[in-house]
Amino acid sequence: MSEEIPSEGVKVRISHSLNEAEINHVTNRRQSTLECLTRHGIQCSLDQVPNIALLGSGGSERAMVSLLESLYALAQTDLMDCMMYLAGISGSTWCMASLYKEPNWSKKLEVVKDDIIQKLVGPDVSLMDKYVALKEYYREKDNFSLTEVWAVLFISKMVKEIDESTFTSRHRSQHSKDPYPIYTVIDLQSKDDKLDADTFLEITPHETGVSITGAFVDSSSFGSQFKQGVKIKEQPEMDMLFLQGLCGSSLADPVKILEELIYIIKHLFGSESEMMADLSSSETKQTDIQSFSARHLDRAGKLLLTLVQVNLLVLKNEDPSSQVKTLNDLLRGKLDEDKYKKLLTKSKEMNKKTVKEYTVYVCNLQSYWDPTCNGIWSVIVKCTELVACWVWGTTYNFLHKMTEKEVSRICKHELRHYADGGIVINSPFLPVLRKERHIDLIISHDFNEDDPFESLTKTAEICKKLHIDFPEVPEEIKKEKDFPRDFYVLEGCNAPTVIHIPLFNRANCGSKAEMERLKRKYSTIQGPYSIEKIDELLEKAGLNITNNKENLLTVILNVIKHKKL
Repeated sequence: MSEEIPSEGVKVRISHSLNEAEINHVTNRRQSTLECLTRHGIQCSLDQVPNIALLGSGGSERAMVSLLESLYALAQTDLMDCMMYLAGISGSTWCMASLYKEPNWSKKLEVVKDDIIQKLVGPDVSLMDKYVALKEYYREKDNFSLTEVWAVLFISKMVKEIDESTFTSRHRSQHSKDPYPIYTVIDLQSKDDKLDADTFLEITPHETGVSITGAFVDSSSFGSQFKQGVKIKEQPEMDMLFLQGLCGSSLADPVKILEELIYIIKHLFGSESEMMADLSSSETKQTDIQSFSARHLDRAGKLLLTLVQVNLLVLKNEDPSSQVKTLNDLLRGKLDEDKYKKLLTKSKEMNKKTVKEYTVYVCNLQSYWDPTCNGIWSVIVKCTELVACWVWGTTYNFLHKMTEKEVSRICKHELRHYADGGIVINSPFLPVLRKERHIDLIISHDFNEDDPFESLTKTAEICKKLHIDFPEVPEEIKKEKDFPRDFYVLEGCNAPTVIHIPLFNRANCGSKAEMERLKRKYSTIQGPYSIEKIDELLEKAGLNITNNKENLLTVILNVIKHKKL
């Protein structure tokens, strides 16, 4: 734990203005957009070039693959250079994280796309690599939550890698020819308090902050500890795996997490021969495991395994009494009389509320049943406790104890909890609607599993509440939700024009029955796709751009005409 010493030069910025680096990026990209428009026969001055933001909604791997192909189709139709911003939420951010690994990816998208797909159909990350990543998060960070657990155990399974590159090293200075990226998450406390203006947090290459309220910190310092607007304690910069876990946490299932923990416990805490067969890896990792006697591993492993099983049975509404008795017996003799009586009291009636109290109590007694408190045990114990308490996205509040009235509602707590923005609105409209970004046209790709207009409708509602200009969603459009068209244009007074493109629609499905088949095939909750599933989805998503190239150009031309006026 480092000392709390103010870090000169790293301060919070309370302002609605854009940071200088973003302004420079957008200004430089404007020339590329002008040249792209000229190639399509659209004439305008540099000042009349429209600011176009491309949005990718949530939708797990369905969103990741579909956004990838939509961008590829834009490149093939020579429209990519028209995109000033690329904003994502939930599953779409997985695609963005993969794209921004490659400098100036938009200029070599065919190669980048092929590399991403090959990785998606490749092997899973090894159990040992997952464990090591989990342990590093636990050891290095003051705040360890289920976001790290979810990222390591499940996001890595979907994207087939553990990307430990820091966010700013990946996104700064290597993407002068790419759209400016915006990742979107939500503040859970603000969501629960219904503080709509403070709910949405944007993460960009240079600043992270509350989009509508106007409070930002350098993205490299997001997660570090601040007091009264000044950094007082350094924390490791957010890496790309954590970012994807943060953005893609709405799919989290406690049953899946507990089942994965059981698998890890059995393999890590099994016999030495089983461990060496299953977990053979680097010398450091093997030494870590071999440092304990088999007898100690068996005893503590069985206790920890039983505790996780108790939680799993309660969540499945099954009887955990046998496992509770086993666990209590394992703790007999390890605790003094008072603690043991308290343990028995807590275990009398086990339900979803009491199992949380019971689990926290047993975890807090770790020093009694695991006197060495070694890292192997501690990280799994902490994971089990976090599942019971369901704690996500724990991060130091960079606005803590600030006195500015603009942030008075969100400055009191030292910690904030962030999660997948799709929980509130499954599309990243709010960050691009910052007045200072002067967005003229939003191209909204909707990869939702159900209602393709839900995000539009929710955005219109919250914008009305916050007095942000946004087009109304006509009732006749909402009535088409069960079998939508592939291209909608929404306009409003002083509002950006919105093009809305549902993933599955009349044009690329042909019939309602076929559309329903595809929805079932690409349901949100499922494991990684096969190459066959990816290929079919790529085809459908690509058609939404190639079929509408002329429509896109027509809307862009109309936006420019409006801008001239």
